[in-house]
Amino acid sequence: MDLLSSAYFVLFLIVAIGFIVGNIKIKGISLDVSAVIFVALVFGHFGVSIPKDIQNIGLTLFIFTIGIQAGPGFFESFKKNGRELIVLAFILVGSASLVTILLALIFKIDTDIAIGLLTGSLTSTPGLAAAIESTQSAMASIGYGIAYPFGVIGVILFVRMYPKLFKVDIEKEAQKLEDEAQQNFPELFNKNFVVENENIVGRSIAELKIRSMTQANISRIMHNGESIVPTPNTILESGDIVKLIGTEQALERAKMIIGEETGEKIPLSREYVVESVLVTNKQVVNKTIGQLNVLANYNARITRIRRAGIDMVASSKSEIRFGDKLVVACGTANINNVRHLFGNDSKKLSDTDFFPIATGIVLGVLVGKLKISFSDEFTFSLGLTGGVLMVALVLSRIGKTGPILWTMSGSANQLLRQLGLLMFLAVVGTSAGAHLVKTFQESGLALFAIGIAITLLPMILTTLIGHFVLKMNILNLLGALTGSMTSTPGLAAVDGMSDSSAQSIAYATVYPIAMVFLIVCVQILSML
Repeated sequence: MDLLSSAYFVLFLIVAIGFIVGNIKIKGISLDVSAVIFVALVFGHFGVSIPKDIQNIGLTLFIFTIGIQAGPGFFESFKKNGRELIVLAFILVGSASLVTILLALIFKIDTDIAIGLLTGSLTSTPGLAAAIESTQSAMASIGYGIAYPFGVIGVILFVRMYPKLFKVDIEKEAQKLEDEAQQNFPELFNKNFVVENENIVGRSIAELKIRSMTQANISRIMHNGESIVPTPNTILESGDIVKLIGTEQALERAKMIIGEETGEKIPLSREYVVESVLVTNKQVVNKTIGQLNVLANYNARITRIRRAGIDMVASSKSEIRFGDKLVVACGTANINNVRHLFGNDSKKLSDTDFFPIATGIVLGVLVGKLKISFSDEFTFSLGLTGGVLMVALVLSRIGKTGPILWTMSGSANQLLRQLGLLMFLAVVGTSAGAHLVKTFQESGLALFAIGIAITLLPMILTTLIGHFVLKMNILNLLGALTGSMTSTPGLAAVDGMSDSSAQSIAYATVYPIAMVFLIVCVQILSML
């Protein structure tokens, strides 16, 4: 057919059929978007091809958006609390790479196919992208296609069986983590107190240093029946009612300094408003509340910050991030000025600025071209995949350079990432399809068995170390395990076992580490 020689028609036909196949579930398990590569393999077997330029465009979009999303988590994961999780990621990916090398040598498997088996066993599409780019061969995608199905199913079965084998109570472990989390991110409350302590009467808020003494924020004060926005120069008088926001412990300390708690409310006057303001103004991003000086300039007080679903008590040292929601107590005369300062434009969250995307990809391509020579025989470069990924990680961490924001809204990131992934899988699959049947006939069953070994052996080793040596909570362990395997279906299986978010946090912590480390391992293996 003439239509099958049309690149754009074939591309979207493969994507459409791939989504149909990917949505088919067998006992709750589906291939999801990865079904596209299997459909593309079939098309490629019958001689259909798509230009490689489409593959490279898809690759850069996919890798760049992953780096932008994973950047903050990647660098945060190096903090103390994430060290154990990071160790597990290195153990799993490192042991998987070693198993791949050993089995490839024992069974005399082509290096390109072996690398594909590694990425398929760990269900890593970025790893496959790195493999294709490093080996300059479509053979890696054949190994990926053979190993990937058990890579998906094996992780799901493993995480489901693990709690039963070790007789661990999931809900009990979840409660332990929740108790620990309450200490790190305690819930915020607001209470009213009557000024009764004679030692503070007639003194200003600045003199009393209530914020530093209690770690609670004064939201507003009622003086002689009138609600006012507190300033550092506000004098506390006997009988004033003070509203504070903070943790239970902070409010207890405030009670000792100010006086007894009261159930009397502080009504909002017509000249006073408490409002949630959205940060969408690029000019204030990365600045602290103290630098913005909203209290002196607008007689407004920021009492709390909501970021990524977590409420935090605001202080003068708190940095503002794009997309934060600020609870602002302010006079009605100044509220419009405060809104203008922070932006408060929800539409900007969904807008996509393509200049940072294009610039970031250009920088990534240039970095990937740089070569480091260790000797005449060994030269290392990040390549297209590694260069784009590392630049995206760094830019995401920086967040803002002058007027340029290196971040994207979740919806924009997801759309571009999905588009890039689909383009990449469709082209890679059709390129590899011509070799698929011959390779599988020659060594398909052996390759499938090797893929099973690369999936299971590292998981078993990592789990034993996490359970018996590091003595990790099972939800953290399973989250780290699925993150190290870059297995979203595996994470979904763990999520179905508990309402806790601990496994998702662990997954997000190790995923960027495992992804980057696997790409490095792939590039090293391609040199052997």
